[in-house]
Amino acid sequence: MKLGHILFKVNNLQEAVKNFSDKGFNVEYGSKRNPKNALIYFSEGAYIELLESAPISCFQKVLLVLIRRHQLVQRFASWESSPEGYFELCFEKQNIEFDREIKILKKHGISFFITSSQRVDPFNRRLKWKLLFPLENKLPFLMTPFNEDPRPKNFIHPNGVSKISQVIYGAESTMISVIKMLCSDPVLFFSKDKGVLQVKFETNEGEKTLESFP
Repeated sequence: MKLGHILFKVNNLQEAVKNFSDKGFNVEYGSKRNPKNALIYFSEGAYIELLESAPISCFQKVLLVLIRRHQLVQRFASWESSPEGYFELCFEKQNIEFDREIKILKKHGISFFITSSQRVDPFNRRLKWKLLFPLENKLPFLMTPFNEDPRPKNFIHPNGVSKISQVIYGAESTMISVIKMLCSDPVLFFSKDKGVLQVKFETNEGEKTLESFP
């Protein structure tokens, strides 16, 4: 698995899209109607998802509790309460099955929940994928590739950014060992601190962080 995308919590999606656009990023909403997220894609590697609220209804929360998946409800609750900024990672498969990842999780006694999702993006592409949420919220969640790749080809953002070059992620040592079994990506580095600590971008002027863009 590779690093698929990084979630960035925003308090107001429309304002966030404008702010990132003003910083020179090309941003697209996740869907035409009532978008719940927005995406900053790169031609290669991980992308960024801007998220205002967790993609789950009250009914779905109740259903998850009834089937004893309260850990997933807690994960989404942590998304809702997260301050603005990077807060979560998603690892992405190169194929459409989680067989290898399921074996790793079972070996470590970690339960999981698998579901399917889809959306119609602004270009009328019906994107479909599967998600696997470990019921250990200290681990990132997983997804399969989209049925159609939405990433632009040979694209450089107006601010000169071509891709994400480094992500520093902090977790407990026991979780880091599991993460390393799940994901092998040269852009991913680890720390003893917790959470998504830093994201660097490759530009035509060298590496930069988000704070480098006015």
